Amino acid sequence: MTNAGNRFIYRLWAPIYDATVNRFFRPGRRRALAVLAPQPGERILLVGVGTGADLPLLPAGVTAVGLDLSPHMLARARRKLAQIPAAVSLVQADAQAALFPPACFDAAILNLILSVVPDGQAGLRTAVRAVRPGGRLVIFDKFQPDAEPVTVGRQVMNVFSTLLGTDITRRLGALRQDCPVVVTHDEPSRLGGLYRVVRLQKSP
Repeated sequence: MTNAGNRFIYRLWAPIYDATVNRFFRPGRRRALAVLAPQPGERILLVGVGTGADLPLLPAGVTAVGLDLSPHMLARARRKLAQIPAAVSLVQADAQAALFPPACFDAAILNLILSVVPDGQAGLRTAVRAVRPGGRLVIFDKFQPDAEPVTVGRQVMNVFSTLLGTDITRRLGALRQDCPVVVTHDEPSRLGGLYRVVRLQKSP
């Protein structure tokens, strides 16, 4: 998986994403935002904002920045801004790169992005860096259980899933290694727990 490959894949996904796969993901996104519980006055970072599917879930009074690698996905997100109660700005950027100063956000949303970026650990580390000490991050994504080996079947499936722009073999425990965060909430979500909703808190 590479940035160039993801730009190509999500250029193809952009016109149909909201009408197809996002219908399946909508309950997980709603639950992730409920677990994060963003509050008016907070500054929120949305990593991998895509077509902006999470934006309508933000409350009024929140200031948010959404970043995404794909200009075609961001073009879809911009169409939603007029109907969004929060104050949102959108930025085309690589989620693996340190774009923002340290500790400038109260919270971060990383829905369906850590399995997409080429280096999921770098993506999480960069988001954690941008969140203030004591701040929180919420993740809705698919993860291989930390204590279980990757089966041959899953490895074969991953060959095809990466062609669609996502890796189904990543472990959250490995991704958050060396990140100053603790897990404060972890619950199963879609497909019998293949997808999970996880809240992290950054160390004070």
